[in-house]
Amino acid sequence: MMVLIYSYLFLVGITLGSFYNVVGMRVPIGESIVRPRSHCTTCDRDLGVLDLVPVFSYVVLRGRCRGCKQRISLLYPFTELMTGLLFVASFIVFGWTWETVVSMLLVSLLAIIFVSDLRYMLIPDKVLLFFFPLLLLMRVTVAPLDPFWDAFVGSAIGFTLLLAIAIVSRGGMGGGDIKLFAVLGLVLGWQGVLLAFFFSCFYGAIIGGIGLFIGKVQRKKPIPFGPFIVLGTITSYFIGSILVEWYITTFLR
Repeated sequence: MMVLIYSYLFLVGITLGSFYNVVGMRVPIGESIVRPRSHCTTCDRDLGVLDLVPVFSYVVLRGRCRGCKQRISLLYPFTELMTGLLFVASFIVFGWTWETVVSMLLVSLLAIIFVSDLRYMLIPDKVLLFFFPLLLLMRVTVAPLDPFWDAFVGSAIGFTLLLAIAIVSRGGMGGGDIKLFAVLGLVLGWQGVLLAFFFSCFYGAIIGGIGLFIGKVQRKKPIPFGPFIVLGTITSYFIGSILVEWYITTFLR
């Protein structure tokens, strides 16, 4: 029975992940998510059903367009696969609760942000304005944090912290990042959003340092911070309490 549930959630996740690719690619540049039809960005050929099966089409086509044979970005199947896996993880961690719905909404938001910021270095206001009221409604009704005010404090702290950094660094933090952390605070609470920020910076420093070392990142050239926020948020939300408890047990006792 559980295998069927996991399989169903995975299929739903990769299917929605395919849609989130479209949203993340089109919304930041003002395009409709309905028209035109999905097409190859190189040869402009409309994609058929066999080209649009999440993850599996990429594998079958060996990562190349069926028409022009140009390589397809790994971003597409990666987003689909991670969305599917995180949908399953949401159910494993939270079970039959409303928090699972919150978790899937969060994963959906993060998937779109991951694509849009990696592709355009932009976190669209339209996406944040869509998810903010949904998450707020969940937190004030069926899935409140304990205590209930933690969500509002977390949102305020997330917004204020990133705004302060942006002011001090004179633009080192984008407006999209600031507003995103206000939304994340609703889900994570004040402790969780601080932990998410810590992990975001940690991942950014590690991956950015490796990028500098191998020559993929240039000094003083901006890189998208959104993907690191996504990684930091996932870490904080799913295993943050475990990591904090491990740290306290290991180093503070």
